[in-house]
Parts: sequence; C-alpha cells; structure tokens
Amino acid sequence: MSAAIVAEPAPHTPWIIAPVVAMAAFMEVLDISIANVALQHIAGSMAASRDESTWILTSYLVTNAVVLPVSGWLSSVVGRKRFYMACIAGFGASSLLCGFAPTLALLIVFRAIQGLTGGGLQPLSQAILADSFPPRQRGMAFAFYGIAVVFAPAIGPTLGGWITDNTSWRWVFLVNVPVSVVLFFLIDIMIEDPPAHEAARQARLKAGLRIDYLGFGLLALGLGCLQWVLDRGQEQDWFGSKAITTASIIAGLALVALIVWELTRRDPIVDLKLLRNRGFAVANLLMFTLGFVLLGSTALLPQYVQSLLGYTATEAGLVLSPGGLGIMVLMPLVGRLVTRVDPRYMIAFGLCVTAASLVWISNFNLAVDFNTIAWARVFQAAGFGFLFIPITTLAYAGVAPEKNNNASALLNLSRNLGGSVGIAVLTTMLARRAQFHQSVLVEHITPSDPAYQAVVGPLRQMMAGHGGSTPDALLKAHAMLAAMVEQQAELLSFLDDFRLLAMIFFALVPMVFLMRRAPVGAGRLGGGH
Repeated sequence: MSAAIVAEPAPHTPWIIAPVVAMAAFMEVLDISIANVALQHIAGSMAASRDESTWILTSYLVTNAVVLPVSGWLSSVVGRKRFYMACIAGFGASSLLCGFAPTLALLIVFRAIQGLTGGGLQPLSQAILADSFPPRQRGMAFAFYGIAVVFAPAIGPTLGGWITDNTSWRWVFLVNVPVSVVLFFLIDIMIEDPPAHEAARQARLKAGLRIDYLGFGLLALGLGCLQWVLDRGQEQDWFGSKAITTASIIAGLALVALIVWELTRRDPIVDLKLLRNRGFAVANLLMFTLGFVLLGSTALLPQYVQSLLGYTATEAGLVLSPGGLGIMVLMPLVGRLVTRVDPRYMIAFGLCVTAASLVWISNFNLAVDFNTIAWARVFQAAGFGFLFIPITTLAYAGVAPEKNNNASALLNLSRNLGGSVGIAVLTTMLARRAQFHQSVLVEHITPSDPAYQAVVGPLRQMMAGHGGSTPDALLKAHAMLAAMVEQQAELLSFLDDFRLLAMIFFALVPMVFLMRRAPVGAGRLGGGH
C-alpha cells in the first residue's frame, strides 16, 4: 500500500465524531483510576484482604497492556470499525459482569476481560480522530482526545469516591454499561472505515492471513510480566522476592526477543519499524515521560494531603479537580495554536511550566493550605495542556496514513507504560527516602543537642501538666518527638519525589529539538510520503 494514500473524509462531520470517540477513550482511561478508591469497600464486602483486592487493578492493567500494542494489527485484519464496536460491546458486558460479581475471584477474572476488551479503545479513538480531521485541524482533534485521557485520571478518584460513598462500589463498574450501549449505536451510525483502509484489509486477507503467533506470545509474556512486576514490586520488596526477580528476567528476555523478531517480520504484529522515524521515536519518549509525570504526580498528591495533612478521600480528589478543569479549558486553545506555532516550542514551554510547578510543590510544608495546593495543581495542569497535543501532532508527522492505527497503538502504549513505571518508581522511592531521612534525623536527636532539649522540655512539661508522673511525661514526650520525626521524614520523601519529576522534565527540554519541525499553518502535519 503506497504511503501516498490519504484517508477519505468521514461521512459525518468530524466535529460530531470527535466527542463520541473521545468519550469512549475517556470511559476506558477512567476505569484505570476510578476503582482505586473503592478497593477498601470491595475487600470489606467480599471478606478479602487489602492485598488480595489489589488484584482487581493488576488484572486490568496486565491484560490492557497486552492488547494496546496489537490493536493496530487487529483493526487492520478485522476492520477498524468492527474491532472498535467489539471493544465497546466487550467493555460494557464485562463492566456489567464486574458490577454483579459474587466473589472476588470472579471479579478479578471479569476485570481482566474488561482490560482485554477495553485495550483497543484508546489507540483506535486516536486513530479515528487522526483520519476524520484534515491534517491542518488535527490539533483540535487531539484536543478532544487529550481532554479524555488527561482529565480522566484527575477526575477518577473523586468520581469513584463519590459513587462509592453515596451508592455502592458496584456502580463504579455498572456506570459504564449505559454509556457503552449509547456509544455502540452512535459508532455504528457515525463511523465508517476509510476506503483506503478497507482496500488494504481486503488485499491483506486475499494474500493470505499470516498470524504472528510467536510475536504475540512474546508480547503477552513480556508485557504481562512487566506490568505485574511494576504493579506488585514494591509490595513484595522488588528483587528481594524470587517471584519478582523471575518475572523481571522473563519480561526482559521476552521483550528483547520480541524486538529482534518483529524487526525481521514483513507483517509484524507490532510495527516497531515506525520507531526508525526519529521524530516518532522522540515523541514516544516524550509520551512515556508524560505518562510517568502525569500519573505519578496524580498518585502522589492525594497521598501527600491524606497522610500528612489529614484530608479525606473526597478532599484529596477535590485538590486534583481544578487542574482537570484547567486542562479542559486549555486544550481547545492549544489545539488551535498548534497549527500556528512550532509545536516544538510549545512542548518546551509545557515542560518548563510543569517542571516549575513541581519545584513549587517540592517546597511545600505541613502548613500549606488547600488553595495553595489546588493552584499548584492548576499551574501543573497548564503545562500538561501544552504537551499532549503538540507531542501527538509531531508524532504523526511523517507517518503514512495507513500506519495511523499502528502509530496510535505505540503512542498509547508508551504513555500507559510510562504511568505504570512512574507510579512504581515513585512509590518505591517514597518508602526508601522516608527511611533515609528518618535515619538522618534520628542521628541529630541526642539529649545533649540544644534543639532536642528545646523540643522535649516543653513537651514533657505539657504532659506533666495533664497529671502524669515525670517518667511517664518524658516517655510521652519522646513518643511525640518520634512521631514528629517520622512525619518530617515522610514529608521530605514526598518533596524528593516531586523534585525528581521536575528534574526529569527540565532534562527533556533539549530532546524536543531532535524532532523535525512540522509545517505550520495549513500545511500537512501528518501523512509522510
């Protein structure tokens, strides 16, 4: 199929198609985070431990990671519209099963099916948007998609907490069912496969369908083990666990073998040859780090306000919500700007703004108020708003239209893997830096230290004033001091994590200019020839 083929315009106006396919992506991304806050309720209602309930998340993430990169190949074989509708139907049906699951084991199985069927929704939604809009309007197309995939993680914990507190945890899953039904019929009416894509599919089938069983096996084994390691590593002490070590070795060997195998295939199940395009390769790196910082910071900030400032789950969610609303407002503006301003400068600006906001957060203390945290998140979200659309726009520059499905699959895999790696790294660093800071602080706490005396003296007098004996008052004063040290160590570990995220984004700025400058204005932003 010649790279000169250009996707035919959709029969319906893209401005009607865009919110529909964006809603499908939003629904799937939302389900990654919306169930997190319901785990305690699920564990309680099913007489399970907290550790057992986390398999509800792990099973979803593992199967989702396996399907993401092969969604482009599957859509080219089955037909994009047919595969897309199957994904929506499967996601809705599995959500219904999750909502009525009688046991934890069945819920985990249904969640795995939900991740499997929903894995194609993100990349196919993005590919449909890329094909529905002419290249000069792709910025606005990706604005719809960006709102879906960036806003969903921000609103997920808040929405999940509200549903769980006011109804039942089962509605966290059941809410997907009516949305899936409506989307299924809208997609059937509004979306058609471009003639060029359908012609390519028929030619592929006529030539004889060759299924890359080995490639798919290596992919499933490698990404499945990797996702399991990232999700369970911290709980099992990483390489102190034989299971984690074994799974890591298997993942590494399988993924290396996959890369070698797929690069030699004429019809690969994952088109890694797209990464030979320097701009596309850098875009994937940027999308990986965007996922790392976006999902990592989204996981960190609620933990920070809940564990150190005493916020409730709902209040923690409200801290994130203004940032999500800010992204919704900013994305359409960025979508218009991306056709008028060099996207590379927009990416560099977004990286610097987000990094600056993270530096601000890394200087917080225990006296910080709600408004300051919320505004810092808005500032951070403003930077994210200048990243997703320009990165995606430049990623498609130089990619042939018939490769849009494969390109979208790799981009979405990069972002999702970045999020998983980010959460794993930051969670591990949080625990280990807290231990480090606590050991350093304890070294300075000696009876001869004037600072120690200045703290313990008033505490002991306060305890004695409540009727306790002098020895008891001293013991209570020491206990209070130990709690203060532990709290300060935890605070410093959070600040270290935010500082690391800032450094990563600042370091990426020079990388942006390795990408080729895309034509500005009405020129083509995609479709290499």
